[in-house]
This record gives sequence, structure tokens and C-alpha cells, in this order.
Amino acid sequence: MATETHETRTVGEANAKDRILDVKNLRVNYQTPRGPVQAVNGVTFFLRRGERLGLVGESGSGKSTTALSLMRLLQEPAVIDGGEVWLDGKELLHLPEEAMRRTRFADIALIPQGAMNSLNPMMLVGEQLRDTIRAHRFTDTRAAIDSRIQEVLESVDLSADVMHAYPHELSGGMKQRVCIAMGILLTPKVIIADEPTSALDVVVQRQVMETLGRVQKEIGAAVILVGHDMGLMAQFVNRIGVMYGGKLVEVGPVRDIFKDPLHPYTQLLIGSLPTLQTKEMFKGIAGLTPSLLNPPSGCMFHPRCPQAMAHCAVEIPPLVELKPERWVACHLY
Repeated sequence: MATETHETRTVGEANAKDRILDVKNLRVNYQTPRGPVQAVNGVTFFLRRGERLGLVGESGSGKSTTALSLMRLLQEPAVIDGGEVWLDGKELLHLPEEAMRRTRFADIALIPQGAMNSLNPMMLVGEQLRDTIRAHRFTDTRAAIDSRIQEVLESVDLSADVMHAYPHELSGGMKQRVCIAMGILLTPKVIIADEPTSALDVVVQRQVMETLGRVQKEIGAAVILVGHDMGLMAQFVNRIGVMYGGKLVEVGPVRDIFKDPLHPYTQLLIGSLPTLQTKEMFKGIAGLTPSLLNPPSGCMFHPRCPQAMAHCAVEIPPLVELKPERWVACHLY
């Protein structure tokens, strides 16, 4: 059994040149009157060029906090407490604020959760898209900017007339496509999609994800998809990182994780999915997500784990590479 940790492999692996993003030992705290809440606790992963990686887990597992910290968009009381984020050879966490502002959208872009609340209701869609380009390309003419906006709107299956609409005049699916258009305007290297279909019906969800997948291929970007929908992950991503209690507990290719989940939490997540083959009662995961203010000792999952052993309550399992491309943090292995 391999004993090399995921972090060590991320730093020293020979094919590191294939990666566009390296996240190393990322830690994020929320400062509260009762003490710090460790929302992200030593998260390490990498993203290859053109790859689609899913971050999945229950609400409160640290997925969105991880995503926003990569963009340095966290607001108080959240504090990035340590770690490194390398984007194509550039370390983001220590960039000056102006340099980081220029990096957003140009190199790493966010498609936010809930497009309804992400667009300015007082501004025309076209003006909001123009602002994104103007913030990075001061010398572009109005005609050049509008030509680029029309091109990008058409690439996400919207007409150029959308430029002249206010957000409230668009459907939920159209607003989400505008957010995708905003994310790809400057052809970034990495796109972070934070639950981009959470407020949409299933038909529009599929259309939006097909659009995202198509434009991602067109511009050659890599994607981090954040969410809790394992079914959506199965259809879209290449690899999955399963988060629990602010930590990654399993990482691997999507087919391998669905065929042979290793961590008990991953097994229960997949076991909770309904199937067409059998008629069964819906199964949830017993117990509650842990308090990050007063987390349990040892493995965070041990109070809910049906396979817990005595030392699971004492020792924190490291994330180790069990076999090629499969990492798991569990004392069973």
C-alpha cells in the first residue's frame, strides 16, 4: 500500500507540467465570538489542463468556501489561514490585490451559485458584460467590446438582443447562461462553477450543463464543478473529490468512484442515489454533519460511520494514494 500523501505527490509528481492548478494545504477559518470555525482544513488537490473536477459533499463540507478562496473572494469573517494556490506557475494567495483583480476572469473565472442574485438588477446585461471586459482591456473600442459580447452570447445559445435586457426580463436558465458568458468572456484557463444549476428545473439543468461543457472545450479551459448532486457529477466530470468536514476524504476518476467507492462516506453518498432497477425506500446518511466549531476527535466521520473502529476516534487518517489515481483518507486502508 502506498504511504505517500496526496500533498507530497502533488508537489513532487513528475507530470506536474500537465497541471493548470495546484492547491496545497489550503486552510480557511471563520472568526466567530466563540472561536475560529475551521471550514477548510488542509485541502490539497490538483487540476489538469482541460480537465473537469467535481467537488462534492453535504452542505457545510467546505466546497464553496474552497472555491471562493481560490478566487480570493471570501469576505469577513472568513480568513485564509494558510496554504498555496498555484495557477499556471503563479501563486494566487500572495498576489497584490490589484494583480489578483486582473487575474480574476482573465485567468480564473467564477460562475456563481444562484444567477438570480449575481447580476445587477439595475444594469442592462450588455453593460455588465462590458464592465468585465473594460476592467482588463482598457484600449478596446466600444465596437470591439460589443462584437466580443455578441460572439460569446451566441456561443451560449443566447441572441445578441439579450444585451439590451435587464436581468428580471430573462428566465432563470437565460440568466445562468449570461453568467456562463461572463465567465468565458476573457477565455480563462480555469472556470469554477459553484452549483450552477441549483435553482433550475431538471430540463434546464441539462441544457445549461451541456452549454458549459461545450464552451469549456471551445476555449480549452479546465473546470471545477462544485455541488452535492452525485448524478450531475457522474454525467459531467472526469474526477471527483469528496469533501467532509472541511477535508478531502476521497479523490479519484468518476467511473472508479461510482464502481468501487472506498471511503464509507462516499459509499453512503452513492448508496443514497435512487435507481431505476430497484424499488427501495430513500436512504439518507444517519446522524448530522459535524460542528466545525467543536469537531469530533480523530476522523471527522467516525460518529456517523457504520465501519468505525476504536482508533478512528483518536487518530486523524491522512489522505494516501491507495492505488494509481485513487486517494482515500480512512483507517480501513
